[in-house]
Amino acid sequence: MDFVGSVVSGVAALTQTMEDGRTQMVGLLLPSDFAGRPGRDSAAYDVVATTDLVMCCFRKKPFEKMMAETPHIAQRLLQMTLDELDAAREWMLVLGRKTAREKIASLLTIIARRDASLQLHGMAGTLKFTLPLTREAMADYLGLTLETVSRQISALKRDKVIFLEGKRIITIPNFTRLLEEAGDDNDGGMLA
Repeated sequence: MDFVGSVVSGVAALTQTMEDGRTQMVGLLLPSDFAGRPGRDSAAYDVVATTDLVMCCFRKKPFEKMMAETPHIAQRLLQMTLDELDAAREWMLVLGRKTAREKIASLLTIIARRDASLQLHGMAGTLKFTLPLTREAMADYLGLTLETVSRQISALKRDKVIFLEGKRIITIPNFTRLLEEAGDDNDGGMLA
């Protein structure tokens, strides 16, 4: 790895390949996420574009020098790393303890929150975004079958938690209701 960079638009999957050739999606890179490891010559994962992807890339050695000379850049990268750690811990809960319906709803809340922050609008009112993953990619990421993903999306649609235009444009009429389906609430605590 001789470069690092930030996702400008599009989505990439972080995948890890085991010795026997099986791969597992271990993370997503969404707009504003950082890819690469300053200070390391390799990474334990591959970055694979799942949509058209635009990245702002920097050669690693000059970027490392800039981090050393500009402390606020290093501080921002540390903050992003800690945010990624929090997201990974949240994702362990999603994969380990949630039902298939809660997993789908959780993924939709993550994408909706990120889209809202990038579009600079809040979470109030109706939210609409393009789902950046195919159902096959969602199944891989969530550890579900394609059929289960399709069934759960259809169930969320049938129950009017979400609305679909085609297969990828999602409208969320009530974000609080989606959070409830995910087993979450607005402050990240347990539901009463």
